[in-house]
Amino acid sequence: MTDAVRRVWTGLVAVGPRAGDHRVALRAAVSVAVPLLVVWAMGRLDLSVYASFGAFAALYGRHDTYADRIRMQAAAAAVLLGAMLLGTSLVVVGAPLAVRVIVVSVIAAGVTLIAYAGRWHPPGALFAVFAAGTTASLPAQPGTLATVLVVGGASAAFGIGLTASLALIRRGARPSAAPVHRERRPLGNLAGEMALTVGVGALLAGLAGLLLVGTHWYWAMVGAVAALGGAHVTARIVRGVQRLAGTLVGVLVAAAILGLHLPPVLTILVAVVLQAGAEMFVGRNYGIAMVFITPLALLMVELAAPTDPTVLVRDRLLDTLIGVTIGTLVAAASATLRRTRSPGLG
Repeated sequence: MTDAVRRVWTGLVAVGPRAGDHRVALRAAVSVAVPLLVVWAMGRLDLSVYASFGAFAALYGRHDTYADRIRMQAAAAAVLLGAMLLGTSLVVVGAPLAVRVIVVSVIAAGVTLIAYAGRWHPPGALFAVFAAGTTASLPAQPGTLATVLVVGGASAAFGIGLTASLALIRRGARPSAAPVHRERRPLGNLAGEMALTVGVGALLAGLAGLLLVGTHWYWAMVGAVAALGGAHVTARIVRGVQRLAGTLVGVLVAAAILGLHLPPVLTILVAVVLQAGAEMFVGRNYGIAMVFITPLALLMVELAAPTDPTVLVRDRLLDTLIGVTIGTLVAAASATLRRTRSPGLG
């Protein structure tokens, strides 16, 4: 076994230490559960997507000081709301699907720069691409823009408020691990290269998903952005393979859940459990996390816009395969160009 293959294999199967992830998982579950239960009680499950993406702001800054965490979550909330508003606007104006792919690709590149400068954790533009692509695929009217702002904003505010409340409760308590304080990083050639690579990968994956699958093309873009999320080509290959393998298992889990035809409130509770499971493993082994994330993503779509489960599972598999393949190829091409420009670097 060569060193390169050994590094990839080690990265695929390694599971990091827990490091208090159970607390993060519980906070994430509450942040998602409350907004979803509110829209269910209102009889407006069609708003569940906006509530879910707003809640995702609370997933940022898990290892940071509370002050930095709240600032990062507020910035992420603004970006996620902006992504949803842009995606919804594309539907309102009747933009062609190819134009929607291009705009989401630009969002991918732009948010990559923002995340790099702000040293966001989780890094990258994956959630923003997911939010923009999903909303760009849902029916919308001009009034939907206000709905996105109110529902998504309220959901994000709840999650950030929960973080602030925990900060007050834990004031003076001894932390279980030293929190990280993050200073902003200046943008340079590395950040520009990352943004360009992610933008190109997302664009190619989105167009391929649109041409080869048609529906749910944004899942291919999400797959490409995830595969391009590593710091170097080995990490990107590992992440791509983990996403593909985790998706293969996750769609089986999703098919079993969707086959039960659960009532909406039980579907929400299952989604909350899946969100907690994803947060337990996303920083430890991305492949295991995908076993939770895949059915969670499908349940989010099912809640907002009920679809034939067979179509959902098929599209998720095909688009993920397209996205991961293109993302990995773009990552390898980027690494080759970097070595050509700077021999000895990789």
